[in-house]
Amino acid sequence: IARAEHVPGSLVPEPYRRLLVHDEHMTVTMEEFYASAVDVRVLAQHLEGDTYAREIVLLKAGTDTVVQFGIVRFHLEYVTEPVRKEILEGHTPLGRVLIKHNVLRHIDLGAVLRIWPGPGLQARFHCDGNVVTYGRLATIFCNEQPAVDLLESPAPVVNSESKQ
Repeated sequence: IARAEHVPGSLVPEPYRRLLVHDEHMTVTMEEFYASAVDVRVLAQHLEGDTYAREIVLLKAGTDTVVQFGIVRFHLEYVTEPVRKEILEGHTPLGRVLIKHNVLRHIDLGAVLRIWPGPGLQARFHCDGNVVTYGRLATIFCNEQPAVDLLESPAPVVNSESKQ
């Protein structure tokens, strides 16, 4: 990210408002928006004790089309061993794992950001430096504990893909 600034949710343009300003899992939101299941690709990960961090992209299922970039820090002590195992395997998007295992969860939207992608994010999104996108910072509470901190940014939305 070259630069980011806080934006009130009410000022976020569509379709980014619909994609980001809510308290739902981004996995479900991206699947609904793109009318496709999503796959996860773990780009980097680090596990230290019960703290697991990873950098990921979500892809339209069965393709290499990136629909979201994310950085996640998960405090694994707040979930059961089967949930922990599936998260660490890295084959299923986090939201889908939590839904599948019926983990009691609440998502707290912390902030919405306007993002100017730097070279790394431009490469992931296949865009140039003139593109602006949006993202969000959020915390997922699992079993009433602040278990997951997230930075999530959908790929820039091309007008032809926009479903306003």
